[in-house]
Amino acid sequence: MITYLQVENLSKYWGELALFDGISFSVSEGQKVAMIAKNGAGKSTLMDIIAGLETPDTGKTSLSNHVSIGYLRQNPDLNPEDTVLEAAFNSTGELIQTVKNYEKALENHDPKILGAAIERMNVLNAWDFELRIKQILTQLKITDVNQQIKFLSGGQKKRVALAHILIDEPDFLILDEPTNHLDLEMIEWLEKYLEKAKCTLFMVTHDRYFLDRVCNEILELEDNTIYKYKGNYSYFLEKREERIQAMNAEIDRAKNLFRTELEWLRRMPQARSHKSKYRTENAYKLQEKASQRRVEDEVELTIQGKRLGSKILNINNISKALGDVVILDKFSYKFARLEKIGIIGKNGSGKSTVLNMLTGSVQPDSGTIDVGETISFGYYRQDGITFNPGDRVIDIIKEIAEVIDLGNGNRMTASQFLNYFLFPPDTQYNMVEKLSGGEKRRLYLCTVLMRNPNFLILDEPTNDLDIVTLNVLEEYLRSFQGCAIVVSHDRFFMDKIVDHLFVFEGDGQIKDFPGNYSDYRDWVEEKEKEQRNPEKRDKAVKPRQEKEFVRKLTYNEKRELEQLEKDISLLEEEKAMIETEMNSGNSPSEKLVIMAQRHGEIRIILDDKEMRWLELSEIETQK
Repeated sequence: MITYLQVENLSKYWGELALFDGISFSVSEGQKVAMIAKNGAGKSTLMDIIAGLETPDTGKTSLSNHVSIGYLRQNPDLNPEDTVLEAAFNSTGELIQTVKNYEKALENHDPKILGAAIERMNVLNAWDFELRIKQILTQLKITDVNQQIKFLSGGQKKRVALAHILIDEPDFLILDEPTNHLDLEMIEWLEKYLEKAKCTLFMVTHDRYFLDRVCNEILELEDNTIYKYKGNYSYFLEKREERIQAMNAEIDRAKNLFRTELEWLRRMPQARSHKSKYRTENAYKLQEKASQRRVEDEVELTIQGKRLGSKILNINNISKALGDVVILDKFSYKFARLEKIGIIGKNGSGKSTVLNMLTGSVQPDSGTIDVGETISFGYYRQDGITFNPGDRVIDIIKEIAEVIDLGNGNRMTASQFLNYFLFPPDTQYNMVEKLSGGEKRRLYLCTVLMRNPNFLILDEPTNDLDIVTLNVLEEYLRSFQGCAIVVSHDRFFMDKIVDHLFVFEGDGQIKDFPGNYSDYRDWVEEKEKEQRNPEKRDKAVKPRQEKEFVRKLTYNEKRELEQLEKDISLLEEEKAMIETEMNSGNSPSEKLVIMAQRHGEIRIILDDKEMRWLELSEIETQK
């Protein structure tokens, strides 16, 4: 088996900060390898070093001379004056050059050159190449091939660069976050393309379904060590957990042994001359092992959020058009408590515009948006990062709040909050300019969440975030006691978080789908099968129509729902008053006991009433 890439003792520093130090690994023919590491570990820098665009401080990389290589950078470097077609065909690959020579010979009407070009086209089987190119461009939604690169968005440039790589059909693909800025349809196409392709692949991606279905080996870069897993993402998760448990057990054993050896080392001075040199050296080795950072279980962070009132957010017949493109056409919806909605749709379908309308920064052409008095929005925008490069991480957070109120009397300092979102104390005093793109996005996420909103709007929060951060964010959102709207192309993330989907179907139409993204894809595939099989479709239509029934609240249930909202509000106020008095430190012990008992009673009553409220409100929102 040919080794396509060899990395030996590679190190790269940014000032005193080590991005990676002394790492080694290889990629061989036929392997489809992904690298997983935290933001700031230098993944993109490593990719640039492999491609020869940067130099390492120590070590070396070797690429096979006998294979063609295609490298997709996270932020592609394209000539702004080129057209889309010129950028896509800007290659030295033999196949593309053969097609270019053939087309040039046709233009010049030179029979001798044309004959040689036709012969070469036959040898390389290049006659269907134009068709393959058009298929790739179409799948990546590249239609205006004469548009200049300088007029494209970041996502469009990424797609043109990806088309350029795939058209060339290299033996070895090196891809840095290939799914960023692609919509779900394109991601699924690329996933199937790479799954079937016979190329060798080395990539960095945070898309966990992509990892699971495309890769057969995963490299994890952690603490300047490469861990290898011969399997897909599911296998990686299983074996990584086993590795962490084994490492923690080893550290615990080392700590216990070191306590014994330390006691031995501290014996009276006259005994030191008789100490075994081997045992002394072994004690220092144990000290080094025992001092290693123990990998702890993830911290559970539950932020109660500001109280939600009876009215959340009501959308009444809103319409919006941008030029000739209709974004919304008389759309209405009434949000319920604790609802988590995912939004999916093609790029350019107006998802971000709708989010801006909900928060009031963009006005609808017609209709109204009625926001409840208790609603406090937390809005994470795609383009919301505006930090001063010279500011320190901790200062940015402290400018917002020194202490974060988690609810129920719990508080967290700015430093503790940063630590939860994977900014350890030694990085909290770094300047923003030293952060990677993913770390800046993580910091921006912290500034949104720490304001304690009760209605979160997250527009592509998963872009550029590493898998560890995504897991933290997912756990945060699962325990979030408020409403959330999420726009994301990360299918794994959507499946874990959302209750149902708003599907932007085009022409201003939005479908409210009751399920997560995988449920939706299964439904779409079933519909496509029915379209291909008319007999099955006709048989399926009538039963589905007969089953359609919407349960409505009875008169007594409506009155019960109204009373529950009043009761819950009063109980929350009483609970807050008790917590304030208990935390004041001014109450005598006898009164504290009584208040603690009442506090426990209120929590039990609230749980029952909120559960019943949820049951009734779910029926109410089906209307």
